[in-house]
Amino acid sequence: MKYLIILFIVFISVTVNSQNRIYNTHKIKEHQITVDGVFDESVWANAEEGKDFLQFEPVERAKPSQKTKFKILYDENNIYVAIQAFDTEPEKIENRLSRRDSWDGDMVVVQFDSYYDKKTAFVFAVNAAGVRNDAVTSNDNINNDDPTWDPIWTAKTAKTKYGWNAEMKIPLSQLRFSKKEHQIWGLQVGRYIFRNNEWDIWQFVSKKKAGWVSRFGTLEGLTNLNPKRQIEIAPYVSLKYENYQKEEGNPFSDGSDWSYNAGVDGKIGITNDLTLNFAVNPDFGQVEADPSEVNLTAFETFFAEKRPFFVEGSNITDYQLTPGGSPWSRDNLFYSRRIGRRPQYNIYNDLSENEYAKVPENTIILGALKLTGKTKNGWSVGVIESFTNKTYAEIDSLGNRKKEVVEPYTNYFSGRLQKDLNDGNTVVGGMLTSVNRIINSDKLDFLNNNAYTGGLDFMQYFTDKKYFLSVKVAGSNINGSTNAISEQQLSSRRYFQRPDADYLTYDSTLTSLSGFGGNLTVGKQSPKGLSYGFNISWRSPGFELNDMGYLRRANSIFQFMWVNYNITEPFSIFRSIRISTNEWTGMDFGGTSTFLGGNLSSYAQFKNLWSMRFNITKERYNIDNSLLRGGPGMKTPGSFQYNINVSSNSAKKLKFYTGFYNQISGNQSGKSYGIYGGITYQPLNALSVSLSPQFNYNNSKLQYVETVEFQNEERYIFASINQKTFVLTLRINYNITPDFTVQYYGAPFVSAADYTDYKKITNAKADQYQDRFMLFSDNQISYLPNEKIYGINETSSGDYDYYFGLPDFNYRQFRSNLVLRWEYKPGSLFYFVWSQNRTDAVSDGTFHLNQSIKEMFKISPFDVFLIKFSYRFIL
Repeated sequence: MKYLIILFIVFISVTVNSQNRIYNTHKIKEHQITVDGVFDESVWANAEEGKDFLQFEPVERAKPSQKTKFKILYDENNIYVAIQAFDTEPEKIENRLSRRDSWDGDMVVVQFDSYYDKKTAFVFAVNAAGVRNDAVTSNDNINNDDPTWDPIWTAKTAKTKYGWNAEMKIPLSQLRFSKKEHQIWGLQVGRYIFRNNEWDIWQFVSKKKAGWVSRFGTLEGLTNLNPKRQIEIAPYVSLKYENYQKEEGNPFSDGSDWSYNAGVDGKIGITNDLTLNFAVNPDFGQVEADPSEVNLTAFETFFAEKRPFFVEGSNITDYQLTPGGSPWSRDNLFYSRRIGRRPQYNIYNDLSENEYAKVPENTIILGALKLTGKTKNGWSVGVIESFTNKTYAEIDSLGNRKKEVVEPYTNYFSGRLQKDLNDGNTVVGGMLTSVNRIINSDKLDFLNNNAYTGGLDFMQYFTDKKYFLSVKVAGSNINGSTNAISEQQLSSRRYFQRPDADYLTYDSTLTSLSGFGGNLTVGKQSPKGLSYGFNISWRSPGFELNDMGYLRRANSIFQFMWVNYNITEPFSIFRSIRISTNEWTGMDFGGTSTFLGGNLSSYAQFKNLWSMRFNITKERYNIDNSLLRGGPGMKTPGSFQYNINVSSNSAKKLKFYTGFYNQISGNQSGKSYGIYGGITYQPLNALSVSLSPQFNYNNSKLQYVETVEFQNEERYIFASINQKTFVLTLRINYNITPDFTVQYYGAPFVSAADYTDYKKITNAKADQYQDRFMLFSDNQISYLPNEKIYGINETSSGDYDYYFGLPDFNYRQFRSNLVLRWEYKPGSLFYFVWSQNRTDAVSDGTFHLNQSIKEMFKISPFDVFLIKFSYRFIL
């Protein structure tokens, strides 16, 4: 009988938590709660208590290792949350001080679906040390969080004899909701117990089913809430000092520069649902520099956006043409790094003897507007409008000064709309972008005058969101001078001049170019058990996004499919296991098969919270249409690659990871490997130090060097390359308080490459590997050390027939940032920044790490010191 009673209690508990749970709140008078983490106000005693949490991880529906309770109240302007995190071992509570949005240590979380669209949730979290974290969850996907959203709110924590408390005050002005007499919001409350890597949640959501926000419980009792149309203005001033080595004779390089700047950031509630963010002359001097690199490909490197104005809410303006996780997922109609980019005209090519130039690092953004929100009718809106200034380089010639334009006035526009239908099971949307330049200089006629893109998207979910169908289509049109459109036709994204591409035509008289792209994806999604999918994507030869978006390569049709199996319940020595397999293939618009490959990967987390990954990949030969940089497509050998990664328990104060990869190309045409790792030590709750070294070796017998013309024919010069690269990243985070932090980032980078066995391509698609090129004999090639060039004598005529430069290099760079950040008042900030850059390159391919590091720190530094002060006003 006793066991029957226990089973009955368990059944009732599980049944209750599986159903939609309701929390009833009520309104209180203003100023009745002081946020201090104590809960000693009488109003808390009369609030309903939420309890009976269940585990979400690691064991679904299991009883939590610790109890959690919460209460919610609201007044005219704020919503209040009180959470009691009980702990039978309070000495083991991890209360780590860190910068905002670090998501570290024991924490509690509340999520509001205030739109009640069952797709979008505003996330507020605080850890045991009082560090705030916030995000926006979109598309009903627990993994689709945007942590860049930084609302103004308050949270305090307090230790107690039974665990710890968290108290939150969230202004209603920071949430978006419709104007109704009686409101219903989606609600989820969670707790993370750091030492166990355990998530407990109030409204149970099974991993067997797709969706997250749509399965929330509800918050009821909200009556007569008035949406707040708050106006926030944050003017700023900054002062910058630059110190560097003086260059003799250069009047623009006297060793130091002072400058100042001022501008305004702001936020206006346009309607109940829409918010307008604006920035006048924004300054991003506190943003960390991009990582160092040596790019030996024909393609532009994609760098992540770090500027706060463009990062926050970036998910709303996103139009990814291929699903994330694939090699083509970078392609996007909107890439915000285009706005305020480095001037595109290279004035240094025009300088004569005794001339010097001063060129701005970036174009100035005169103003930017961003309108975002979601209406009660299910319309999601994202609009960005910005205007950049005409940018000049200043040129000095023996004391005479003049200015030359290097970037024209440019307007950037991006508009995104989506509409939810059928209770969020159907989503339709579209996007438009435009770039319009005012070009009044012949020197800038290589730029497009206008560039337009547009897209339509459709998403349909089936069977309780278990299955899905996604379709995206996009088109593009650019127009400009014949020079501008010729540049586009000849660019690495398309190479219309290729002699073996009879389906492509290079036309030097064109003044416009159009194209299309898109993708279709179908599949099953499930965090637990079996999931799979199939995708086909396409980019026509004339498709172009890079005025406003990002496109790596046009003229491609590619397909990939995947199958995943996830075991999320602990068993044996494992906490969870994931096994995946993928297949991919591609072709160009001429019907040539360009690649084919597949891989098998696995991930396992053990019960001691260590984890391991393993991956093997096999690829068939490729037909690379860009390797010869405008020449015919070239057949390159296939490859086999494997990698392994091991990580220790991330809940420990000392944690590390390490990994190794190895790739072997067919026909003994090359190999590469890499060793990487990282170690993080947290000696104090307020201090963490991490060190991440990485070494890469690359050997390829088919490295492009240069294209030269001889006897009215192109000579495609290749070589064998032996490249070694080492990078070490050091990060130190010291947190005086949750709102007063010091961060240091330093990264020495060394890359050296030695080129040997020079050759010319003779038959790029020959069946036999050795028939695709001809090695230059010692009688045909000579190095001329004074000029640092190679001379080629193909005809044995006694004279050199053509030349190409020495490609060997040894590139050394050290970049660092020290940032002191103080949020002295909610939304008001003070920054002190010290940035340093040491860069040098020599034509020496020898790799000596110790010597290179020593030489690196002998390089004269370029130091930048910045002070920035902003103050937030509420109107």
